[in-house]
Amino acid sequence: MSTQWLCDHIGSDSIVVLDATVLSVLAFGGDRVWLSGLDEYLVNGHIPGALFADVIETLSDPDRPFGFARPSAERFSAAVTQLGIGPSTTVIVYDNSLGQWAARVWWLFRSFGHDQVAVLDGGLTKWNLEDRPTETGYVEPTVALEAFVAEERHGFWVEKPFVEDVVAGRVDALLLCALPPKEFSGETGSRERRGHIPGSVNVAAGRLVDPETHAMLPKSALRGAFAAVLEGRADGSRAAADDRIVVYCGGGIAAAADALALAALGEYNVAVYDGSLNEWSADPAAPLLSL
Repeated sequence: MSTQWLCDHIGSDSIVVLDATVLSVLAFGGDRVWLSGLDEYLVNGHIPGALFADVIETLSDPDRPFGFARPSAERFSAAVTQLGIGPSTTVIVYDNSLGQWAARVWWLFRSFGHDQVAVLDGGLTKWNLEDRPTETGYVEPTVALEAFVAEERHGFWVEKPFVEDVVAGRVDALLLCALPPKEFSGETGSRERRGHIPGSVNVAAGRLVDPETHAMLPKSALRGAFAAVLEGRADGSRAAADDRIVVYCGGGIAAAADALALAALGEYNVAVYDGSLNEWSADPAAPLLSL
């Protein structure tokens, strides 16, 4: 969704805008910690009327062992209804980063049966660069006239056993890693075991947006970025047109940004490995490759 479109439609009763900002902080020892972006939303400003969507707690399942795990349909329904979102609401999501957190919320909505959802192209970065209005403080959600009822769709997620079958050659699918190249190669990373799942292709989510505006690259550039995914496998063999693409990263966030870009290219036979490398690398028996 373009910033101009949203600016023209702000205040519409049928639209809810969500700020899905999450902050990245380097803790003592160099480990990366993810914090709620609520203070950023309250103090530094947000798009007028935007509601804060807590990706870490409300729109994830904090009881599962790996961070940012997708919530149950019941948990998602309750959280979304409290945000004033009903079955006929159009949802526009943004963040103040590269759009990965917004893409994660977009993926959650679609996986739970709601197609009236879009990511704001360029997010708050592009909005601010265009000198569009912002406001500070908390916006109270309007009660939805009808409760949101999430219905989980098949095919949006895969679990670790499925990925194990892909690695073993028992299932045909293409593994796509959305992490930065040095994490993919194993040169950097905060996990004890570094590297990527064997057979994976690397398309870093951060390279799919303009570095200044954070808007998604033109389709021609996206096709170039995904050439190895759309035209063949990492080993040089040609991928079947109907091969499923399984996207992963560290915790299923950057993976959603790759899925968003693929959708922009008309590629929908895509699933996200929710546990991603946080789960995979924790299993000493799960193979990892370093370059």
